[in-house]
Amino acid sequence: MNRSGYVFTPYEAPEQSPFERLFDIFSELITHTSGDVDEALEWLDVLDKEYNLTNEDYTMEDFIEDLKKKGYLREEIQPDGNGQLAITAKTERILRKNALEQIFGRIRKSGQGQHKAKNSGQGDEKTGELRDFQFGDSIEHISMTESLKNAQINNGIGEFSLTENDLVVEDTHHKSQMSTVLMIDISHSMILYGEDRITPAKKVAMALAELITTSYPKDTLDVIVFGNDAWPIKIKDLPYLQVGPYHTNTVAGLELAMDILRRKRNTNKQIFMITDGKPSCLRMPDGQYYKNSNGLDQMIVEKCYGMAAQARKMHIPITTFMIANDPYLQTFVDEFTKSNHGKAFFTGLKGLGEMIFHDYETNRKKRIN
Repeated sequence: MNRSGYVFTPYEAPEQSPFERLFDIFSELITHTSGDVDEALEWLDVLDKEYNLTNEDYTMEDFIEDLKKKGYLREEIQPDGNGQLAITAKTERILRKNALEQIFGRIRKSGQGQHKAKNSGQGDEKTGELRDFQFGDSIEHISMTESLKNAQINNGIGEFSLTENDLVVEDTHHKSQMSTVLMIDISHSMILYGEDRITPAKKVAMALAELITTSYPKDTLDVIVFGNDAWPIKIKDLPYLQVGPYHTNTVAGLELAMDILRRKRNTNKQIFMITDGKPSCLRMPDGQYYKNSNGLDQMIVEKCYGMAAQARKMHIPITTFMIANDPYLQTFVDEFTKSNHGKAFFTGLKGLGEMIFHDYETNRKKRIN
């Protein structure tokens, strides 16, 4: 008797077209150049000469023409009447999507999964995505069809058995809202000493924006930047973010973040702050800036501690991601975190995205379950 079954063959990734290969590199370069198309294409041309990315069948000119035809580039007329290439809204969306896949894809491959909630309430909504069962998952969300299929594949049908390892659940997300403000330091130190710290911060922001808008549409994300002052930026403007000749006015950033969250109607709120240096600037009541880059200025840090305590009274936890490990900075961050009852991570650039994503998930589960 013939038995029908499943035949497995080694997975072979589809071969990329010349355009796709170049577009992957171009997308990375356009993030590094803060949306400067000409500079990104110049770098791509250098890489082409070194690594033979194009050939006579598909040239760099063909690639640029395809970028225009496919809606990734547009021509902007400058005040002098000359045209200049710029990326489109379609490209901005692709950059956010790529950032999400780069960061969140690594998390999923490491076995961490996507937004698991141990206590799934009746108000949860199914996302349509399947994942392996984990201890604490509700049996309501087990997909029996997929689980039985796994059992047949893993154990055969002669002596059928269904084990925990065969179980698959359909992921859910909560109807409750979480409002997040992401603060990004754009002071000059973010590009000092030959280390580009702003590009990873941009990628994290783009990835977080993509995750929230696609998987958690009821959540909100506001992004603000802080240097001598602080101001909000739109998600679509993230690829163009650049550092400036600024000091670090952490207080201004916190004031703006709390003002934004104060106006949110839901009760679950949090602040993420990415910075690489000490607070070194305050705006005084007369509008003048007080700046001190030499060590930790007591007046400035006390203002920071006060803002942290104020956020605690508003039930707004602050998670600080310090991209530096100087001992005196650790002292400041420890005291700042204690004032807020928040959390702090001292991290290099590697793994920054994964840390923020895990913390977003943890905070979300903790505060809305």
